[in-house]
Amino acid sequence: MQYFPFYTDIEGKLCVIVGGGTVALRKAEKLLPFRPKIKVIAERVCAGLLDIPDIEIRLRKFLYSDINSAFMVIAATDDRVLNGEIYRLCSEKNIFVNTVDDKENCGFIFPALVKGENFTVAVSTSGKSPLYARYLREKIEKTIEDDSDEIIDLLSSCRELVKEKISGEEKRKAVFERILKQYIEDKSSIDIEKIIKEAEDGAL
Repeated sequence: MQYFPFYTDIEGKLCVIVGGGTVALRKAEKLLPFRPKIKVIAERVCAGLLDIPDIEIRLRKFLYSDINSAFMVIAATDDRVLNGEIYRLCSEKNIFVNTVDDKENCGFIFPALVKGENFTVAVSTSGKSPLYARYLREKIEKTIEDDSDEIIDLLSSCRELVKEKISGEEKRKAVFERILKQYIEDKSSIDIEKIIKEAEDGAL
């Protein structure tokens, strides 16, 4: 099975996690930076989950109605039969579902993430080897510029000005490439207005 990697906004959307152990905790921690509404359902939960503010915790057995209005569901119990039933229910309702340690019963999988303020890099082996995905993530982390968030902010702040001053996608692309190149080489000497003027004059 191949998984298509797409990025979606989950801020404020309901994520139901069934199970309260350390696996459920790890899944919750991965989601937290993206600010969904997280609801945990389990008869017992680990201390780490209790320590996270703004997570709704229901200390009881799972009910079928718990997935109503959910954007995504994570089945993280130690009961494979229950996990399979949760997968079936979610599939019938077209709800994204992840079943821990059972990629055959997953509508989506968790990638290994490299996360900055302005960027997210996801690595997946389609569930075949989370260990190798983590290894690749660690290699990627070492190659990312320390000021990547600053670079992205700069390029983002230039977008409207470049669109206003420069017509044509190829010319705009050349401007952004020059800005990025000069920033990486020597950010203290970068002159964005000069770069735009050169593009207007056909010098790029």
